[in-house]
Amino acid sequence: MSTTTEHTSAESEDPAEEAVGPGGSPARLIENETTTEIPVHLLFRDDPDPMNPVNPVKVPLRPAVVARRQGTGEQPRFRRAAPVCRRPLPKTDPELVERPARVLPGAAGVLAGAGGVTGCLATSWWAGQLPPVAVEVLRLPALAGAGLGPAQWAAYAGAGVLGMFGFAGLVRGRAGRAWVLGLFGRYRGTVRRTGLLWVNPLLPRRQVDVRLRHWRSESLPAADPDGVALRVVVLVVWRVRDTARAVLGIEDHERYLRECVEAALARVPVEPAGGTRGGVTAAGDALTRLVAEEAEPVGLQVFSVRPVRVEYAPEVAAAVNRRRIARLDARQRAGMLSSVVDSVEDTVTRLTARGLVELDDYERKALVRDLTVAFCSGRADLS
Repeated sequence: MSTTTEHTSAESEDPAEEAVGPGGSPARLIENETTTEIPVHLLFRDDPDPMNPVNPVKVPLRPAVVARRQGTGEQPRFRRAAPVCRRPLPKTDPELVERPARVLPGAAGVLAGAGGVTGCLATSWWAGQLPPVAVEVLRLPALAGAGLGPAQWAAYAGAGVLGMFGFAGLVRGRAGRAWVLGLFGRYRGTVRRTGLLWVNPLLPRRQVDVRLRHWRSESLPAADPDGVALRVVVLVVWRVRDTARAVLGIEDHERYLRECVEAALARVPVEPAGGTRGGVTAAGDALTRLVAEEAEPVGLQVFSVRPVRVEYAPEVAAAVNRRRIARLDARQRAGMLSSVVDSVEDTVTRLTARGLVELDDYERKALVRDLTVAFCSGRADLS
C-alpha cells in the first residue's frame, strides 16, 4: 500500500498559519497532496539570511495525514515495457484446407478402357467394317454388314468416349508425391494415394512434392550483435504440409520460403562461432521460430533453419581479423604474465621461507627482476 500526504482546503486557506518571510511578506511555499510545505527560498540556501541572521523565517508545518488517496485505488506504479511489434502473419482463405479427392482404383479405369475397345470392335463387326483376317482370328460368325448408319456411329461414339475416359484417367501415384485437383478455379481435393488410380480426366492436376526437403542457401546478408555485416549460409529443412494452401494459396511457395528466411536474417543477429552469446545455436533457434510462424499459414512446415557457415563481409573481414588477432595476442600475453608473476612469487617465497637467502629490499627487487626476465625468455623460446 502506498502512502500520501493530504491537506484539507480549510487548512490551506487559514491566513493565521501562513509563513512570513523577510520584510513581512508571505513566504512562497510548495504545497500539494504528496509533499510537505517547504519555503522556496530555502531550497537553494546553505547559510542563514545575511539580512536577518537572528530571526530566520519560521514556517509552521501542518500535521500530515498519512492515508491512501480517496477513491483512486492507488497502487505502486511500474514502468511498462514497450510492446514488441510483431509482423502480421499472412492470411489465407479459411475454407482452403487440404482434403482427400474422390478417386477410383486403377482397375476401374482399365475395365472402362477395355470396354470401350471391345465396343468399337463389336460395332465394326456389326457394320461389316472388320477385316476378314480379324474375323477369323476372333472366330466371329460371318455377318453381312449393315453399313455405317446412325446407330453404328452412335455406338462408335459411346465406345470411344468410354475407352478414352477409362484410359485417360489412369495415373500412377508415388510415395512423396501428391496431385492437387481443381475444376473451373475451384479446389476439388488432393490425391496422396499410391499405386494405379483413376482420376477424372476433366479435372486439371498439379503435382506437388510432399517429401522432406532441405535447401542450402547461397551467402545471404546478415549482421552480428554489434551490427557488423556478415555473410551467412543457412540450411532449411522443410516440407509441404497442406498442399491446397501451398499450391493455390500462394503463387510460389519455394520463393516465399526463401524470402521469409532473408527477412528473418535481417531481424535476428547471428554471432560467429566462438562467441559468448550462444553462437549459431541461439541464432538458429530464433530463425527457426520466426520462419516457422510465417510459413505455417501457407501450408509449409519448417523443422529447422541453421546457419552452416558464418563469415564477415569482404569489406570488413580484414579489419575484424586484425582485431581478433590483437585480442588473442593480448589474452595470451596476459595469461603468460600472470603465470610468470606466480612463478616468481613462489620462487622468492620459498627461498626466503626456508632461510636459504636473506634479502633486503634492493636485493629482493633485483632478484624479482632477474627471475622475471629469465621466466619470460624461457616461455618466449618455447612459444
